[in-house]
Amino acid sequence: MASVIGFRELSFFARNLENKCLSRVQVRSLGGADSSVLSSDSVVVNGASIGRERERAGTLVDQGNGRLRTKVEEKKRVEDNVLETLEPLWDDGYGTETVRDYFDMAKDIVKPDGGPPRWFCPVSCGSPLKDSPVLLFLAGMDGTGLGLVLHHKALGKAFEVRCLHIPVHDRTPFEGLVKLVEETVRLEQAASPNKPIYLVGDSFGGCLALAVASRNPTIDLVLILSNPATSFGRSQLQPLFPILEAMPDGLHSAFPYLLSSIMGDPVKMAMVNIESRLPPRQRFEQLSRGLTALLPYLSDLADIIPKDTLLWKLKLLKSAAAYANSRLHAVKAEVLVLSSGKDNMLPSGDEAHRLKKSLQNCVVRHFKDNGHTLLLEDGICLMTIIKGTLKYRHSRRHDFVSDFLPPSTAELKYICDQVIGFIRSASGSAMFSTLEDGKIVEGLAGVPNEGPVLLVGYHMLMGLELGPLVERFLIEKNTMVRGLAHPTLFSRTFESSSSEFFFGDWVKVFGAVPVTASNLFKLLSTKSYVLLYPGGAREALHYKGEEYKLFWPDQQEFVRMAARFGATIVPFGVVGEDDIAEFVLDYNDLMKIPVVNDRIRDANRNAIRVRDESSGEVASQQLFLPGLLPKIPGRFYYLFGKPIETKGKEEILKDKEVAKQLYSQVKSEVESNIAFLLKKREEDPYRSVIDRTLYKAMHAPSHEVPAFKP
Repeated sequence: MASVIGFRELSFFARNLENKCLSRVQVRSLGGADSSVLSSDSVVVNGASIGRERERAGTLVDQGNGRLRTKVEEKKRVEDNVLETLEPLWDDGYGTETVRDYFDMAKDIVKPDGGPPRWFCPVSCGSPLKDSPVLLFLAGMDGTGLGLVLHHKALGKAFEVRCLHIPVHDRTPFEGLVKLVEETVRLEQAASPNKPIYLVGDSFGGCLALAVASRNPTIDLVLILSNPATSFGRSQLQPLFPILEAMPDGLHSAFPYLLSSIMGDPVKMAMVNIESRLPPRQRFEQLSRGLTALLPYLSDLADIIPKDTLLWKLKLLKSAAAYANSRLHAVKAEVLVLSSGKDNMLPSGDEAHRLKKSLQNCVVRHFKDNGHTLLLEDGICLMTIIKGTLKYRHSRRHDFVSDFLPPSTAELKYICDQVIGFIRSASGSAMFSTLEDGKIVEGLAGVPNEGPVLLVGYHMLMGLELGPLVERFLIEKNTMVRGLAHPTLFSRTFESSSSEFFFGDWVKVFGAVPVTASNLFKLLSTKSYVLLYPGGAREALHYKGEEYKLFWPDQQEFVRMAARFGATIVPFGVVGEDDIAEFVLDYNDLMKIPVVNDRIRDANRNAIRVRDESSGEVASQQLFLPGLLPKIPGRFYYLFGKPIETKGKEEILKDKEVAKQLYSQVKSEVESNIAFLLKKREEDPYRSVIDRTLYKAMHAPSHEVPAFKP
């Protein structure tokens, strides 16, 4: 059977073999002179037609005459298919592949071929964005290299993905695997010296990634470690290993089922493609069917990890953990550790915190409901985690504008269901906009369809208005709104003490950037839609009796920047915070409570200041969590005012008085919009959540609940 390999893989070898012609398209070991062929089925997802997959994914095959298409032809073909950017709500493919697909592909890839460890490019990854960095996946104990099967499509948009396959009967020692990966890393670094190289290490692969990083401190590496096996010496299964070694071969047939329950959570594996919005009964039925269908596949673990291979892998794990732990001090790379709360094989939660203290630049995200095989279980897509922790970049430093990837459809669905679900359903947001002739209409028709656009408005209590606003722009206008947020949101001190993937991470996934002049400059220069709150934290964390009061600085901070790029300014107002919660304790009240006041002082002592005292009252941005009592929910109302054009108004840049007048006009428009909404909401027959619920029960759920007549 002809071997199949992605063009990205071939071009990689072509670069490093100095344009020498290969007689056959092969996947070669980077660790030696021997070559071997990887089964073509291993890179064809779901057993699809090889010919169709070759055509779709641009794979190369031996054309029978021993020659390959010219490099120029292939380069042009690839360049024609390369994406420059991703559109908002792109398809990340999460949930389309399951653990059953992993087992189906593993059946073919584990067939003995006598070859050494080698790299392959999954066909399902497709073609990445232009100038994407390389991501090397280092597998866990299974060695198949298929551990990212749930994430191939998403990662394939942002990375050149290559996976390390270690054949089932291969006995390369740990040092040999380290040299193999190290050589690949160095070749990639030589080919693209300004790009980072990503090493995703799963369990055993985590030790391998750390070992390579410790030996190459000058190379720009980003390590993503999923339950790394550096804690193997403290594994709760240590007493079972001697028993396993003495186990008769006849009893080994039952071991795959034991191993599967230890390695991962079958329930989380079966939940990958189950729709979260289904009624509980239907979800349970689908879960039951999924578990039943998954059970027969578990016997395949005996082929993926036979007894002799398992015993070898355990010895390999021991040496890998010792090697990596002895060199942690030498790791200079950027590290993201993903740990599971229900890992029955390793103490991954404790190990993650140990690594965070031992490594120089380490961030942890903990997933309390997942097992050891985190990357094969239901949860958040790996690409989402990378984006939310700001690990995705093309150069030495992360750039909030050029490195941003818009949210996918799955990410929007997840955040709407799991993160802001209550606020979203309780607020029942009603949005209005103003056309050029001054007419107010429902929806966002009055907001310009082309950027740059600067949305300037009132920041409601706790920023509760953000989620519905961003969601509506994505759904109605297919537009990503980039919010300028307080820098504290991007500080390590703001991270959750539990290290879970939290709201602050989701804010970054959905485009927030620190509020700085340079970031505003970059966003407007790329014709983005920018969300700006001049009142900042002072409005979002206001005191009692200050509802809907603007706290804007005296300087016209944004007007000149908008005029420089000819941006359209859209003033907007929003009301509804008093319909959601009762304000019980503000900053002054909390500072009267012992212990609580000390914590607030500590939090603000090292807080990042956006403005100095010359900015007036808006500079008094004391960060705190107000005391709130929930109410029977009312409704959020948004009104986007008449767009204000700055294009062609050069006098704004030259004359401070003209800029000040425009600044006052925008502020006045925001106040007028708030006053309009406060008055008109009294006319809304569906202001109460009870009335909206009854309306939805009587009409199709897809219908928008109407509001007042504008």
